[in-house]
Amino acid sequence: MVQVIQASNLELHEVEERFNLQEVRDLEFFSEWQGEMSAPSGFEKQILDKVKEDFLVIAKYSPSEEIIKLTVLAHLLFSAGLTSPPFFPKAETPVEISFEDGNEVIRGRIDVLILHERLWAVVVEAKRHSLNVSEGLAQALFHMMSSPNHETPTFGFLLNGTEFQFVKLVKQQTPQYGLSRLFSLRNPGNELYSVLSILKHLKEVVLQ
Repeated sequence: MVQVIQASNLELHEVEERFNLQEVRDLEFFSEWQGEMSAPSGFEKQILDKVKEDFLVIAKYSPSEEIIKLTVLAHLLFSAGLTSPPFFPKAETPVEISFEDGNEVIRGRIDVLILHERLWAVVVEAKRHSLNVSEGLAQALFHMMSSPNHETPTFGFLLNGTEFQFVKLVKQQTPQYGLSRLFSLRNPGNELYSVLSILKHLKEVVLQ
């Protein structure tokens, strides 16, 4: 009898063990989120300042994933150019992985998937504001392992409205992943500026 496991129930160690997945903490592995990048325009900064101001109020009411996508994620993806051709966003994309012995299947749904040609450019996992952003890492890695990308990296974006983190997955030989630092609306200034700059840079990396 085939055992069906929901990706949302997986813990990080389970994903690492099932896929022989290794975390790389060397900063050079995930260099795409670092270095000099173009800053948001003055108009974009005004929008991002408004997004931060509004969401810090909304956060007091324990917003759901849907509200986070609507009030924060939508602005970021649109401003980064990830909702326009040649990129195509898809929501609630079902994925499934069967293992060689045929006795186990893992199923899940990707919150937001950004497609470029036949490749997955960015996998987005949004979590309730009451959850730490790292709670979405195991699920995001499973979804990224489902991607058809074998020669090029897949990038992930985790958020819970006030916290944001990027993930890079490389599946050549032994699968490896790396994480960016954590960005937070609770920090001084507006770290959405950096988040948007990184999203724009990842878009250019995929286009290259």
